[in-house]
Amino acid sequence: MARPVTLFTGQWADLPLETLAEKAASWGYDGLELACWGDHFEVDKALSDDGYTQSRWDILDKYNLKCFAISNHLVGQAVCDNIDQRHKSIVPDYVWGDGDAEGVRQRAAEEMQNTARAAKKFGVNVVNGFTGSSIWHMIYHFPPTPPSMIDAGYKDFADRWNPILDVFDEVGVRFALEVHPTEIAYDIYTAELALEALNNRTAFGFNFDPSHFVHQFFDPVNFINRFPDRIYHVHVKDSKVRLGGTSSILSSHLQFGDYRRGWDFVSPGHGDVDQEGIIRALNRVGYTGPLSVEWEDSGMDREHGASEAVDFVKKSDFKSSDVAFDAAFAD
Repeated sequence: MARPVTLFTGQWADLPLETLAEKAASWGYDGLELACWGDHFEVDKALSDDGYTQSRWDILDKYNLKCFAISNHLVGQAVCDNIDQRHKSIVPDYVWGDGDAEGVRQRAAEEMQNTARAAKKFGVNVVNGFTGSSIWHMIYHFPPTPPSMIDAGYKDFADRWNPILDVFDEVGVRFALEVHPTEIAYDIYTAELALEALNNRTAFGFNFDPSHFVHQFFDPVNFINRFPDRIYHVHVKDSKVRLGGTSSILSSHLQFGDYRRGWDFVSPGHGDVDQEGIIRALNRVGYTGPLSVEWEDSGMDREHGASEAVDFVKKSDFKSSDVAFDAAFAD
């Protein structure tokens, strides 16, 4: 095994952290990537209660688990989004407040700043998450969308995220955007635009998750090749394209798990992601961080899937070679 294998707790937030930690350890995980929802890692408590972060470590240590990153996808989504009732279900009550859209965005930004401070206090140097986007709804350029409207969206992103990233720089923590549909960056070209909008500041990089790339029909390895020094964290997640002539990659307003969808998330190793190609690319760019399983599969029992996934990742990961394979024949 070349890298530690962790489990992202976001899809398990219905379970108390200790319950999940015990399960994850029994399945063979090396650590947990703690989500900032449920009782797994609460930002407000981390900053207000001197014993809170130690209480998280006490649970992890009890089961011999590590933590390399925390993740605050849900609040990050609200920083740049056009706010509607859907956001009320994903952000804390104190971020939602009275629901005024700009107020929600401002409070979400403050919470992301506090997430950086909480991560530093907890002792990890990466926060994974989303950014949201004010222009995602313009993805199909009709009604005709002038470039100035797209430019304004990236300026809005920079104006909202630069002050957040200032705090990340202050405390020595990095933010890793999970490049993803509905975010300011959802593929290689939009990731380039996001970096340009921030003047390529190093506080901002990427949580590489190939499951969001294969159903957009671009090779995840190309993303690693394009951003070798910006891969701050890695998710292991899979998706399966099922275009049978009646559906498309736009999902047809069908819920995840509906067999009629043109694609869906599946347990690692059961989809179209080329895991070996990704491992070789990560080796090539020198990524030594964790491989974190984000488990999502509407057609499989999650405990079966999570226990199977850790074995899959450990078997598929390998160290890079430091010698040529034919070195024995060299003079």
